[in-house]
Amino acid sequence: MPIEAVINILVSGLLTGLVFGLSALGLSAIFGVTRIVNFAHGEMMVLGMYLALVLFRSTGIAPLAAVPIVGAALFCLGYAMQAGVVNRILTAPEHMQFLLLAAVAIMLIALMFLIFGPNAQNVPLESAYDSFEIGFLIIDAHRIYAGAAALVVSGLLFAFFRYHPLGKAIRACADNLRGAEVVGLNVRHLFALTFGLGSACIGAAGCIILMLVDAHPHLAPSYTLLAFIVVIVGGMGSLTGALLAGALIGMSEALAGILLQPSLKSVFSFGLLILVLLLRPQGLLGAKAR
Repeated sequence: MPIEAVINILVSGLLTGLVFGLSALGLSAIFGVTRIVNFAHGEMMVLGMYLALVLFRSTGIAPLAAVPIVGAALFCLGYAMQAGVVNRILTAPEHMQFLLLAAVAIMLIALMFLIFGPNAQNVPLESAYDSFEIGFLIIDAHRIYAGAAALVVSGLLFAFFRYHPLGKAIRACADNLRGAEVVGLNVRHLFALTFGLGSACIGAAGCIILMLVDAHPHLAPSYTLLAFIVVIVGGMGSLTGALLAGALIGMSEALAGILLQPSLKSVFSFGLLILVLLLRPQGLLGAKAR
């Protein structure tokens, strides 16, 4: 295969992987602060896809323009879930937390089947066949838009955690929960805010990926599994690691889809996961457990 073709494939995979990384940012942020694993991750991402689809059909708003609206809707859902339900079982055994969020996932996917049906649905945009030519690179316009949007949303999340007082308070909870309680921080509110922000990232990723993939309820489990792989490879709780791992997995799956066949692209993802677990169990940018 010509090297130019390989580079084209890798660039396309990188842009798609940035969206995977944005999705995993939500999962990583939630776990890094609350130590809760969101097993309804994929279902919330597909819900974001369907919300963007509804907005497009009812108002003509394109998926990229719908990112703030869908992100806000998923933020409210995530905040309500954490404040109303998850906060009540923070001290419960881990299997109870798993069962609760698994039940939420089943309810969400059942509602999506009930409302939207079992058929795949997409957004017919005029720009779907546009592309950009940069030297020998020929890249789909939608992949460039998707990758750029994922970087913008990720940058906003990083800036919030670094500079905003609430973001600093959330980081304090993640670093030292007991100390945060001692100085008077409302930990349960901050947990709910973190779950909301993570859910907003998941919804934004769903909006963006709709430009590349048809919406279908059956996508949810695969997106949940993919997010887990990204978070583990990048390092549990590491936001930068999640974005990096998403890019790597996007490139590996794109390359596998050409060198092998599309149905075997997950082999590369799991191969990368096994390699990281063997050589660096804490993940690429994760901290070693003490």
